[in-house]
Amino acid sequence: MRLIKLPSHKTQPTAGEGNNSHMDLRKFGPFALPLLLLVVSVLINYVDRGNLSIAAPLLKGELGISASQLGILLSAFFWTYTVMQFVCGLFIDRFDVNRVLASGYLLWSLATAVTGVVNGFAMLLAMRLLLGIGESVAFPCYSKILARHVPEHSRGFANGAIVAGMKCGPVVGTLGAGILMAKYGWRPVFVGVGLLSLVWLPAWVRAMPRAAASTDTEGCPRVSHIFRQRSFWATAAGGFFLAYPLYFMVTWLPFYLVHEQQLSMDDMVNKAALYYAIDAAAAFATGWITDFYIRRGLAAGIARKSAMALGWTTAAIGFLGCSSAGPQSYLTWLMITGVGCGIGNSGIWAFSQTLAGPQAAGRWVGLQNGFANLAGVVGPALTGFIVDWTGHFQIALAITAGVCLLSGISWVFLVGRLEPVTWITSRDPLLVAAEIP
Repeated sequence: MRLIKLPSHKTQPTAGEGNNSHMDLRKFGPFALPLLLLVVSVLINYVDRGNLSIAAPLLKGELGISASQLGILLSAFFWTYTVMQFVCGLFIDRFDVNRVLASGYLLWSLATAVTGVVNGFAMLLAMRLLLGIGESVAFPCYSKILARHVPEHSRGFANGAIVAGMKCGPVVGTLGAGILMAKYGWRPVFVGVGLLSLVWLPAWVRAMPRAAASTDTEGCPRVSHIFRQRSFWATAAGGFFLAYPLYFMVTWLPFYLVHEQQLSMDDMVNKAALYYAIDAAAAFATGWITDFYIRRGLAAGIARKSAMALGWTTAAIGFLGCSSAGPQSYLTWLMITGVGCGIGNSGIWAFSQTLAGPQAAGRWVGLQNGFANLAGVVGPALTGFIVDWTGHFQIALAITAGVCLLSGISWVFLVGRLEPVTWITSRDPLLVAAEIP
């Protein structure tokens, strides 16, 4: 038995389509405030998930936590985060996505605040596990909201803005939270960040985009139907290969700058912040540029895939340059890497939003991110073993460059035509044609 993918008569929504929304999609303006709030939420998301690594030296000494226990705490977030990616899409596509996002946000903010008052390894571990559960809803919810309310020719900008907020999170966390922890200690910072973040919730409840009474949650396709789509497995593979360099930079960039390039801690922080700023700017600009050409009549598939090809080829060149760079050239190669990663990251969810459509975007992206985040389990550990074995980053960076090329190949050649899947469900009158021997 197999699921027939019926041909679509159009490859992208037009600016006037309602997508079950009260919003006027001919103008991006009405969605400006909700989009801004989504960008703020993803920035806070990445500050909250990274603040434990910043506090690690202070926390380890105060609570008497061993290095192995600290390693467990730092990885525990990904245990629940990755597992819940496979589950949260089921809720997002069947319940009000705005409230699912708000509930997850509330959980991860409270987990951050409570971390500042707990004592002992067990309670810290529990808060990291809760943080992973709360944050798991973020990107599937973003994709569901954008697929429902934003037309194809504006999704590049919207997704680029969210990626830019994601990349600015480590900058804000490293510079802002790091300075505050040095001055006031780690506990007040966790409590303050967690409680102040709650201000976002009433703003979201007031500004969140409203869907019409007849929503796209009806007739949501099964997981098995999504798994039958070749394009899904292409986005899952592309997501894994894309996440590998992302987690490499998040976990190993500071050590690379200090160990390989002999930078002081102050210089390391400044250079890492510059890298993330360049990465974010490239993602934001790429989203705007791809939308510009789509509005001018260029097919969405050509625009999105061209950005992927350019971005991941550039990133691969940058990583290779970093592998042999010295004190005079490493910064140039690092900035090239940032530009490439920003370009390549900008459209990852735009692909999935178009392919899955409003019906299945939350479920599709949740499953895709579940497979993609396995790179967070494999990549950092593999890099650590290689650096221990060789004493330098050359081989690890070369492997990361190769993974970047695999990412580009997945998005450009394996996804196929970038057009919405025609889902057939039990409510669909065409069900009789859905299953054949």
